[in-house]
Amino acid sequence: MPKAAAAPKRGARVEKKRAKKDPNAPKRGLSAYMFFANEQRDNVREENPGVSFGQVGKILGERWKALSEKQRVPYEAKAAADKKRYEDEKAAYNSS
Repeated sequence: MPKAAAAPKRGARVEKKRAKKDPNAPKRGLSAYMFFANEQRDNVREENPGVSFGQVGKILGERWKALSEKQRVPYEAKAAADKKRYEDEKAAYNSS
């Protein structure tokens, strides 16, 4: 039999319920790293068969850190375009 909810103690935190997110709301823009990781993830798995999910992330992080500023430019451009897309969609969503 479940226990009855006890009254909160004085000074205790009260949990607040979050409103559910609207499924029609626009999705956030991806970062430059995420564009890089999505592009390179398959290559890392091919080069390292049997590697765990966490290890794939570590390898991707190391590769991202090893990139020069010049090599990061295309990913940063994609991220800027995606950020612009998100801002436009958010403005249209909020106005309706």
